[in-house]
Amino acid sequence: MQEQFSRTELLIGKQGLAHLKNARVAVFGLGGVGGHAVEALARSGIGALDLIDNDKICASNINRQIFATHKTIGQYKTDVAMQRVLDINPNCVVNLYNVFYLPETSNLFDFSVYDYVIDAIDTVTGKIELIVKAKKCNTPIISAMGAGNKMNPTQFEVSDISKTSICPLARVMRKELKNRGIHNLKVVYSTEIPLKPKEEDDNSPNERKKVPGSIAFAPSVAGLIMASEVIKDIINYPNK
Repeated sequence: MQEQFSRTELLIGKQGLAHLKNARVAVFGLGGVGGHAVEALARSGIGALDLIDNDKICASNINRQIFATHKTIGQYKTDVAMQRVLDINPNCVVNLYNVFYLPETSNLFDFSVYDYVIDAIDTVTGKIELIVKAKKCNTPIISAMGAGNKMNPTQFEVSDISKTSICPLARVMRKELKNRGIHNLKVVYSTEIPLKPKEEDDNSPNERKKVPGSIAFAPSVAGLIMASEVIKDIINYPNK
């Protein structure tokens, strides 16, 4: 028993660990949700991770993103994420893509090589394209709905997109996916009514006020839930 994963093995057994070691998971988006998903996947023994994001870390990320510290400001999220993953599990194979996932960049990815895909990106057009491509290859995918403007981490749920309510992003995604013939999608979403961001005291431009508020313990919980669903599905828990 490898000591690093000995506690995990007590729960899922040697066969479960082997499934995780042999799995390749792609995480699209390394922000507050995706970053915590990567952390949990690395600590669980996933053998290969493809990390996709084109953002650099900035000061406003520090309040909620696990890769964001004052020391990492200005660095690509992918680079910082890879270093952290390898510090956790040096045997993990990490592939980096410094791109925003959009329809025009989707041809860079072969979804048939993935055992699972995590969608933690923000743009609706990107999310739709990602889901369509994964579904076309019959690759399992889990998608994050809105985690911004939320304060209650206990209201995040795992559901099919068809059964979601309240979440504005989920409502848009349901309609767009239905128009493309996609009726089923595993998602993590919140049943909490989104809070209205408080107005800034410095009379900032209206564009700035459209940025959603966020806090340390909401997107992190969504990301950890997503990772748990991926891990359980890969090892076929509880019917392993």
